[in-house]
Amino acid sequence: MSDVEQSLDVKSFLKNLTQRPGIYKMLDAKGEVLYVGKAKNLKNRVSSYFRTQSASPKQQAMVAKIRAIDVMVTHTEGEALLLESQQIKRLKPRYNICLRDDKSYPFIFISTEHPYPQITFHRGAKKRKGTYFGPYPSAGAVKETLKLIQKIFPVRQCDDSYYNNRSRPCLQYQIERCTAPCVGLVSKQDYQQDLENSVMFLQGKGSQLIDQLVDKMEMTSKKLEFEQAAVFRDQIVRLRSVLEKHFVAGEKGDVDIVACAKHATIVCVQVYFIRGGQHFGSKVFFPSINNDEYTQSAILQAFLAQYYLERQLPAELIVSHPPDDCELLASVLSKEAGHKVIISTNVRGERLKWLQMAQTNAMSALHSKLADKKGIYERFLSLQEELGCAEVPKRLECFDISHTQGDQTVASCVVFDREGPVKSDYRRFNINGITPGDDYAAINQAVFRRFRRIKNEEYPAPDIVFIDGGKGQLNEANKALEELQLNNVMIVAVSKGPDRKAGMEQLFVVEQAQAIDVASHAAALLLIQHIRDEAHRFAVSGHRARRAKSKKSSVLEGISGLGPKRRQLLLKQFGGLQGVSRAGVEALSSVEGISQQLAQRIYDTFHLNDGN
Repeated sequence: MSDVEQSLDVKSFLKNLTQRPGIYKMLDAKGEVLYVGKAKNLKNRVSSYFRTQSASPKQQAMVAKIRAIDVMVTHTEGEALLLESQQIKRLKPRYNICLRDDKSYPFIFISTEHPYPQITFHRGAKKRKGTYFGPYPSAGAVKETLKLIQKIFPVRQCDDSYYNNRSRPCLQYQIERCTAPCVGLVSKQDYQQDLENSVMFLQGKGSQLIDQLVDKMEMTSKKLEFEQAAVFRDQIVRLRSVLEKHFVAGEKGDVDIVACAKHATIVCVQVYFIRGGQHFGSKVFFPSINNDEYTQSAILQAFLAQYYLERQLPAELIVSHPPDDCELLASVLSKEAGHKVIISTNVRGERLKWLQMAQTNAMSALHSKLADKKGIYERFLSLQEELGCAEVPKRLECFDISHTQGDQTVASCVVFDREGPVKSDYRRFNINGITPGDDYAAINQAVFRRFRRIKNEEYPAPDIVFIDGGKGQLNEANKALEELQLNNVMIVAVSKGPDRKAGMEQLFVVEQAQAIDVASHAAALLLIQHIRDEAHRFAVSGHRARRAKSKKSSVLEGISGLGPKRRQLLLKQFGGLQGVSRAGVEALSSVEGISQQLAQRIYDTFHLNDGN
């Protein structure tokens, strides 16, 4: 792209900007698009970027690069949303949430141009005459479905060229996966019946299909046609087996369940596909974001617009977080789909269970992404660059403190190497002999006890020690190392910054008054956030366990909102504390007096230490 003017007369530009809806594209000095946005009122929305008192530091950094702004006026905000989605997918601007998913989705196709129609896999433009079922989440899901259909209803899946040149039945006929219409071994009527049954199965009408097959089985047996009755019986048995595996209780129509999980600039979106009450599989996406200030609601708004505006839409989308501009998005999706599309967030029963499962899987996929060995090594390289290390660090340790108003203080030490967390080397320290609530003294004691053992060569020494805190904690950690006469370890304090937001962390080292200037998009920052969050989790779980043990009582007593009567009821319902610890949120909330929120707190108490 050609270079643009090196300056933008903001005042003049905003003065003449229209108040109509449309989209705006912000360009840098090289003419490359930094950001694409939509607005109901272009003048008000674009003006907001240049109000420094309300702009975040990262927004200010983007604005500093703007050298030109292109706008395109639309008739409605809905048109602007459509245009914004198309531009983001095409241009993939750095500061937008970008869904990198250009691959078309597979379908199952049944031709209508042939006397003995074929059922087959299809991907790409829908040019052939026939019926398309899908989209499916993957080619594997299509092949699995075709295999199931072939076992129950032997409709041909071979190409027309292969079919037209047969002079005798193929192997599929020998293993009873086809009725050999190519050589006339099945009547058109019987073949058509198998085809109609296949269509009913694909439409999610499995229960209705079973009822029909039962009627036919009874009818043929009354006529003493026992061989045909046995065929229907076998189809019923196979069909029931398939439906038991794939049926989603409580769902009758087409629904997609969309859950979002986020850690700093790493985002995971999990989509579950429900068609006709059957679970057709799931797919994981990792949208690209440059700014970790994007909320999950904003991420889902961008994801739904980019993903669904070019695909067949189900009647309902169940989402983990209400998307921004939810009503507008639902209206635009409904218009594009040609039928009403509902976006739901507050769901109950089985629907809530499936949403929670999608959220759990999204978090699991996110943790796997964070733990990816190649990605972690790249973060170590970035850490070397940002902190100015002579070599790529091999081992990192991070300390954190947890207590309740100074009571039962616990310090944690977690360890990362170039492959990720080294959980076997994690340690906790029960802190005693200090003034309750003195985090500085707690850090000093924990670092001293840890490095005394390192000095005795009980553990390998880390290259960098991170301390969750500010300059006070940093100085105390340094004093502990000086007392042990260890001066070859870099200590970095990780402060949450003025707004205490992820991505706004400030890093301090000894004898340096100013915070280290780390690029907001640096991979090193993601590694620092990961190890800091892991240290916090490990400290909190240790503190809770120590507090419960000190009271010599059930861990249930430490859960707010769970009184003596409810505790007793829980223990009776689940046969003791072990049964309660194994129960899921749904099972816990089924007990009288236990709300969904309280059940979640109980579940978290037992499973907080299970995180990756």
